Amino acid sequence: MPKALLLENIHPLAEDALKRAGFEVETQAGALDEDGLIAALEGVDLLGIRSKTNVTSRVVEARPELSAVGCFCIGTNQVDLRATSSKGIAVFNAPYSNTRSVVELVISDVISLMRRIPDHMRHMQDGVWDKSASGSHEVRGKTLGIIGYGNIGSQVSVLAEALGMSVIFYDVEEKLAMGNARRANSLDELLEEADAVTIHVDGRKENTNFFAEPQLARMKTGAILINLSRGFVVDIEALKAHLDSGHLSGAAIDVYPSEPKKSGDAFLSDLREEHNIILTPHIGGSTLEAQKAIGQFVSHRLIEYWRSGATSLSVNMPPINLESPRGVSRIAHLHVNMPGVLAQVNHTLGDADINISAQALGTKGNLGYVVTDVAHAPDADVLTQLSQLPGTIRVRLLG
Repeated sequence: MPKALLLENIHPLAEDALKRAGFEVETQAGALDEDGLIAALEGVDLLGIRSKTNVTSRVVEARPELSAVGCFCIGTNQVDLRATSSKGIAVFNAPYSNTRSVVELVISDVISLMRRIPDHMRHMQDGVWDKSASGSHEVRGKTLGIIGYGNIGSQVSVLAEALGMSVIFYDVEEKLAMGNARRANSLDELLEEADAVTIHVDGRKENTNFFAEPQLARMKTGAILINLSRGFVVDIEALKAHLDSGHLSGAAIDVYPSEPKKSGDAFLSDLREEHNIILTPHIGGSTLEAQKAIGQFVSHRLIEYWRSGATSLSVNMPPINLESPRGVSRIAHLHVNMPGVLAQVNHTLGDADINISAQALGTKGNLGYVVTDVAHAPDADVLTQLSQLPGTIRVRLLG
């Protein structure tokens, strides 16, 4: 029986789906460090994680027999994609399943900060009745600046406009504006105009401290900043300085450069005592609706890959959309993208008198992936020959 390991409180629907597909499933509530993960992966075929467990090159080298990793979240920066690709370990994620949850939190943060709700709550908890309109504003008529106009940023744009806000956005790629949103010619232009700035950039290393002192200094006096993207994107010390000086009137932060491994652990941050600040524990996508959708989506991708070799939504494998097998068995051959591999695969099968029923080939960067349906199952000798072809990374027999 194949085995799956699910970490970090992944929705029970994922466990149920994998069990129905014939997997033995082990679950753990928290994240694992490198040594713990290497030990736990013994005999495991499919791994499910969220954002706290790092699948490093050391983990991959220690457990190259792992078949696939499912990231039950948006990002995959916690996985060494180069290392997993080199061993033929497919990686899947859920880029859209929690979009609405993140968008709603952004909008609620904007409204709360504009109305200075965190300050009013702190005063009430301290036993002080401070009924005042000072510093409080409606969001209607204000300008929201969106940095990163992808799936989340563009939906924030739609809801913000529905609230009567003007929207300006900046993206390094050409993006179609939603509604009446306007594209900024530069990041500086956006920062100088926006009353509220929300960041939605990806997890590439180049975005480390993407939003630091120069960008904070460009923001309007009294503006607010929201970061629900990646913890390393915003320079926390620089942000604190601009909050302390009164240049910025508030901030909402959901992600941090260093985060606790599991619920209940201590949280330390220089931002904890700031005024008009909202600090949330990386819950942008943590709604029951989003986690249910993610659990269903990623587990289905893992099961389909295990059963059929389908890679259409993998982040690191050549994409192939596959129909149901048209032969007795299916052979998946992952290799270095180089000339002649397909011919050698077919020649090996032909020499073994194995008829090909259907075949699909896809390439992505340095990888090539050929999936072959055959009329009868190859024996161990044929599989060995295929695995020894020049450039071969991994061979799987399915069905």
